[in-house]
Amino acid sequence: MARLRKKACIALFLFTLFVFGTMMGLRTLKPSDGFSDLAPGLGLLPMIGGRMDRRSVSQDAVSSPGQVRAKVVLSNSGPEGTIFYDVHIFYSVWYGNPSMDGKYMHWDHVLVPHWDPKIAASYPKGRHMPPEDIGSSFYPDLGPYSSRDPDVLESHMEQIGAAAAGVLVLSWYPPGLADDNGEPTEDLVPAVLDAAHRHNLKVAFHLQPYRGRSDHSVHDNIKYIIDRYGDHGAFYKFTSSTGNILPLFYIYDSYLTPPENWSDLLHPTGSHSLRGTPYDSVFIALIVEERHKHDILAGGFDGMYTYFASNGFSFGSSHQNWKAVKAFCDGNNLLFIPSAGPGYIDTAVRPWNNHNTRNRVNGRYYETALQAALNVRPEIVTITSFNEWHEGTQIERSVPKKTVTRLYLDYQPHQPEHYLELTRRWAEQFNKEKETWLM
Repeated sequence: MARLRKKACIALFLFTLFVFGTMMGLRTLKPSDGFSDLAPGLGLLPMIGGRMDRRSVSQDAVSSPGQVRAKVVLSNSGPEGTIFYDVHIFYSVWYGNPSMDGKYMHWDHVLVPHWDPKIAASYPKGRHMPPEDIGSSFYPDLGPYSSRDPDVLESHMEQIGAAAAGVLVLSWYPPGLADDNGEPTEDLVPAVLDAAHRHNLKVAFHLQPYRGRSDHSVHDNIKYIIDRYGDHGAFYKFTSSTGNILPLFYIYDSYLTPPENWSDLLHPTGSHSLRGTPYDSVFIALIVEERHKHDILAGGFDGMYTYFASNGFSFGSSHQNWKAVKAFCDGNNLLFIPSAGPGYIDTAVRPWNNHNTRNRVNGRYYETALQAALNVRPEIVTITSFNEWHEGTQIERSVPKKTVTRLYLDYQPHQPEHYLELTRRWAEQFNKEKETWLM
């Protein structure tokens, strides 16, 4: 009997040693340029000192007594009770349908012709005809909805909360202006802010390019947004390294304006500078080409983001370049905000652009992008996107759909919530890892 007990103890000890050795072995694995099977954040090294003391928090966040809460701010929302204000997700309100808007908007997107007439001649022309035929390779669970529908807004906030993303980054045009395929939407901002507030979410603004946009017009845009919405409970503010609590703005296609013009707006000595005024903010520019990082620094921006969800599409969107970009930002006291996306396919609106398609691989592409983002230890991670259906980057719920003329892509074999659940899992891991970086 004693001999059997001794053998059992030895077997248990060897099994425990095997499990421990296996776990330690897994922790030494590094993510490759291909698809990673590692758990979110696995293999990240402990923090090396010398990082900037920037903190992403909401203005009204409060830490519990005795709890260290730097950079990581939690709030009760979503089915599991936690959201993270350092996970930002791009959000569009340009969709419309006949019941709410009198016509379809954006779901009937035009087929964009190639700029080379010879290539354009080889592809179809015209526009989509909803509800069966929409300008997307996927089909939304809510159908071709209207962004003005209160029930849609409520569903979107619930889904974003379920994904644990604390800040939605709202695509914004000035009053009376819109993109080429829709109508003005600035009047929708109050409803978005109110809906976000009900779910403890925050709203940042993503300034879109429009005809005549310049450093002067952006000056007016910032004043308008802050005067009109700055006191709203859902208006997002970022705590800087100096402890200043400031609004944060993303400027899409910022490279269209020369850096010397941005300098007039964003340098303290600029001719119409916002610095040191009630409208001072954190301004984040888009990096597409490598040279843009120098233009962004010269222009007086506070950081840069990558936006595009197609790995390899641009210098900025290529995961392999993020480490170098982060090093540049660290050396110049800039924020680097990588953008991770679940995949990319825009051939429903740009039928000639198949070479930029990135297959979702049932979520593995998304996890690879998120792993690459975490590996550079950013202050903020952005998700491209919640509902950019034209480019197939959405994580919003999608359902299988087949019509007489079309077979839409879907998330099977997973459920419609698959990408919301993946986002939550990685958001939790991101914040868990950040706590170790701060130690």
